[in-house]
Amino acid sequence: MMGIALLALAGLPGCASETSAGATKETARDGSAPVTQLIDAKLIEAERVQRESRINQNIAHLVVTDPPPYKIDSGDILSIVVWDHPELAGQGVAASSNVADTNPSAPAAGFVVDHDGHLQFPFAGVLKVAGLTEEEARSLLGKRLSRYLANPNVTLRVQSYRSKRVYIDGEVKSPGLQAINDIPMTLMEALNRAGGLLPTADQSRIALERGDRRYMIDLRALVAQGINPGDVMLIHGDVVRVHSRDESKVFVSGEVITPKALTMHNGRLTLNEALGESGGISPLTGDARQVYVVRKGPDGIRVYQLDARTNGALAMAEAFELSPKDLVYVAASSLANWHRNLSMIFPGALTGVLSAAKP
Repeated sequence: MMGIALLALAGLPGCASETSAGATKETARDGSAPVTQLIDAKLIEAERVQRESRINQNIAHLVVTDPPPYKIDSGDILSIVVWDHPELAGQGVAASSNVADTNPSAPAAGFVVDHDGHLQFPFAGVLKVAGLTEEEARSLLGKRLSRYLANPNVTLRVQSYRSKRVYIDGEVKSPGLQAINDIPMTLMEALNRAGGLLPTADQSRIALERGDRRYMIDLRALVAQGINPGDVMLIHGDVVRVHSRDESKVFVSGEVITPKALTMHNGRLTLNEALGESGGISPLTGDARQVYVVRKGPDGIRVYQLDARTNGALAMAEAFELSPKDLVYVAASSLANWHRNLSMIFPGALTGVLSAAKP
């Protein structure tokens, strides 16, 4: 990424010349170099609106404020008791103390819902219970038994939840499978069951894979927009991966005191913070007019330029948020470039002149 960005910067005439404030320029007529946009209040506002719109569009249909009750499915084990008729209980009574065994390797105890979603029960025969809630299945079983028993009093509940699961991976304490039970499996519920996030977790980059689609969830941005992360509902087969902070870095290069790779703070790092953590622009060789941010997006490489000498430049740098893998590059001043070119043509010439001039 850094090599590609440096090649892109090599084609920018802005690296060797000034650009007037408020302008957007095409850096090459043949399209070989990306467009350079000056960082101003208008661009910052457009970036903010775009980020919020992207977040809302990505997870709008994932937010469920009123989750439906759990529905029985194939593989679940039911505990069924017909009061005053212990001869009908079978294995259900013996296993009734086992409230929620989520271990798939545990021996089946109770009444198992088969692969077709059917349940077999004495006198009631074969019942289709898949897709029903506990209350609906209890009512159905009671109606069947009423043909043979007077006013049957039936207790039915899910004893072992084995039909629906989600997988949690990444920067959590206990990654692995999590069974969906009668407690709605929201994103926060799944993370809590996995032991919570590790200190190395990036709360801004939680990937949710559902089928052939992938959603990137930013917990910090959701809270800022008034969206409760506990309303993000997971379904059977979802895979949640919490990315590490080390995967979200910003590279600072060029004429700064200490070029380095910076780790973002839960997905947030401003241009001002990146320059500050790198020691700032070099006062000897850096050109404050030419501070660039190179970003590779789905529509190609884009380059943003900040003129740090203008009024309000510090405020704009603080408001301009960087993205993972951005490259911040500070170009050299004209004097520094002249000195370096001359040193390449006459190696050691300037050093010799300065040494000779010393008394």
